[in-house]
Amino acid sequence: MSGLRKIGAPFVVPGPSGIAVRDRLKYLSAEDERVLRLVGDHLGTLASRDLKARCVAGLEHDAELWAERKRALTVESSSRWAGSVTKASHDQWALARRGQLAHIQNLQAGVRTIEHRLSLPVGQAGSRRAPGGYRSKREWFAKTRRLHVLTERLDAARADWEAGRVGVVRGGKRLLNTRHHLRAAGLTEMQWRARWRAGRRFLAADGESGKRFGNETIRVTPDGEVSIKLPAPLAYLANAPHGRYVLAATVAFAHRGEQWADRIQANRAVAYRIHEDTSRGRWYLTASWTIPAVKTVPLATARTRGLVGVDTNADHLAAWRLDPHGNPVGQPLRFDYDLSGTAAHRDAQIRHALIRLLHFARRHHLA
Repeated sequence: MSGLRKIGAPFVVPGPSGIAVRDRLKYLSAEDERVLRLVGDHLGTLASRDLKARCVAGLEHDAELWAERKRALTVESSSRWAGSVTKASHDQWALARRGQLAHIQNLQAGVRTIEHRLSLPVGQAGSRRAPGGYRSKREWFAKTRRLHVLTERLDAARADWEAGRVGVVRGGKRLLNTRHHLRAAGLTEMQWRARWRAGRRFLAADGESGKRFGNETIRVTPDGEVSIKLPAPLAYLANAPHGRYVLAATVAFAHRGEQWADRIQANRAVAYRIHEDTSRGRWYLTASWTIPAVKTVPLATARTRGLVGVDTNADHLAAWRLDPHGNPVGQPLRFDYDLSGTAAHRDAQIRHALIRLLHFARRHHLA
């Protein structure tokens, strides 16, 4: 029993902090797609330039440099587009920074493990709590070479961390490396370039509370009409007043559509992103917004009247009422659902099973 992992203390999981829903932009005209690609490529170029400036600034970046970057982009786009681009660059740099720290921690763990095993006699048996020595002199020698490699990588990673240098690829490192393995990926050079251009486009706008329908840059009306504020150099493409371009396609969010409609009618902030799936030949629009944090109930309070333990299976939810100590009470329950048929049918089946489970918990005042 001493060698088994310890079970962590139970806790109440906090609720989601945001919501994202997506719908396909159907029936786009050829002109619509051309305009979206032109705008996305133009803003993508600005985003690449801004990300480079953010990475060069490194740890010396401050509010003044951020404002300077935004002013430089505003001339070639608009103030709102510039705000979205600079924020995205800052978030991407911060994400790379967190990934760099995780990489350093992984290297440190590997170095510690190898150093420990090298310090032990060859062939010494390990225990459940710590590994033993290496099995042979040949393996011991190979691991000494491995230790030198990991140590060099760790020193380089630490130097980058202290200097604030990060490695970022707009479009994704995986897709970039795919360029050298087109045959294995089943792609032609033209198909890869189409994906690469699509991945490096920038068509995302942050929401603004108090503005019409919650977003002035990419605006979606309650009827589903989508319009885009064109950057200054592309204003000649406008087909609507005030330098806007209205798409022929409309959107209707099937999932959480009522929540989205309530937000835009109250002019609350909604962020939008438009992207192209080149493998399917489709365009999508994603809407996202934050929701207020719900204060979680302490676990001791939730246990007062008992709990419900639920297990998800292929065709049913298995539930059992539990007492405050976690012991099963009464008979197990089964809430069946059928996952055959259309997506709408499957969704309705899951929803119905969950509703019956929630009604059971409410009747018995369970958490």
